[in-house]
Amino acid sequence: MTRWLIVILTAGSLVACSSKPLVPFTTETPPLILTPASYAGVEDGRARFREIFCTVLELRGDELPDFRPCEEALTRLGAEQAGAGTPVDTGQSRTGLMVGMVSGVGWECIEGWLNQDKEIGAHVKKMGFKGFRIRVDGLSGTQNNARQIRDAILALPSEDQDRPLVLFGYSKGTADILQAIVSYPEVRERVVAVVSAAGAVGGSPLAISTDQKQLGIMKYVPKSKCTAGDGGAIDSMRPGKRQAWLAHNPLPQDLKYYSLITLPKPERISSVLSVAYGQLAQIDSRNDGQVLFYDQIIPGSTLLGYLNADHWAVAVPVARSHTFIGSTLVDENDYPREALLEAVLRYVEEDLVSRPVSRADIFDSYTGGD
Repeated sequence: MTRWLIVILTAGSLVACSSKPLVPFTTETPPLILTPASYAGVEDGRARFREIFCTVLELRGDELPDFRPCEEALTRLGAEQAGAGTPVDTGQSRTGLMVGMVSGVGWECIEGWLNQDKEIGAHVKKMGFKGFRIRVDGLSGTQNNARQIRDAILALPSEDQDRPLVLFGYSKGTADILQAIVSYPEVRERVVAVVSAAGAVGGSPLAISTDQKQLGIMKYVPKSKCTAGDGGAIDSMRPGKRQAWLAHNPLPQDLKYYSLITLPKPERISSVLSVAYGQLAQIDSRNDGQVLFYDQIIPGSTLLGYLNADHWAVAVPVARSHTFIGSTLVDENDYPREALLEAVLRYVEEDLVSRPVSRADIFDSYTGGD
């Protein structure tokens, strides 16, 4: 069984063994430029996010799993500014923010095996936030999953209709969310912000030479509930596809966008992702084992921070339920995910209250309650 799971886990990473260039020559691409984030309309929010995340980590300490000191949890890149020292509100949420989580490729295939029987928002619920998972096909493309996101939002119970809603995407889940808010105006009416963590915003070069069939083995993970879907997951992750989509689909300006980038130090890459990390390093060693660091930023977003975590550590808690695999293949999987989610929600709430979007009255209309 363990050997079979090793094969499946390897299939779950976008690995394509080849001596060919990772990004072959092509003219089928919109004009592109690699530029500092500020030139792309990205606001640097790292200083304040670091203050909030560090405060949450210090306050929670060993109360939450996988504690890591703040300096080890975040990667400093370039000349990061110092924070202003403004106190961090760690009390009850002022707005009752609700966060809908959208996971990446293959999540429905491995969710049962991970034994994630706790409510995703169990920790942040204590502070007046509310978290839930929006279920999408693990092996389908962005258009299919965007429709599922729309349906899930419209099906929210009446007691949650007035809660300000934040969509939180992980990996391909970010691409699914962006497709949803562009395609469905009814989604934009409910959402106030989008957060991306390790988001495949610009796709991954690893997807260029990866075949969808390589993911099919994930259907055989113990307790898997995934189906073949529309078979479009890999195609929708290819850089040409993602970059062309971004070029032709301006994001709605009445929402706020936030980006969390996974940029681990090389020793923080799990063994199972080391081959993929090495392949991406042919382009840039600043990658998380699946996605290059600059392909994770939503254009026009606020950059929250660079996380010292590989692609799986930030959102796929393998080691918590499978200790043998966690000590061998997925051996750098520990990360304070609950504290991270709390810090993100506190940053977003503070930002939305102090610099509200045009639909700020949604905060005024919420009177509380679960």
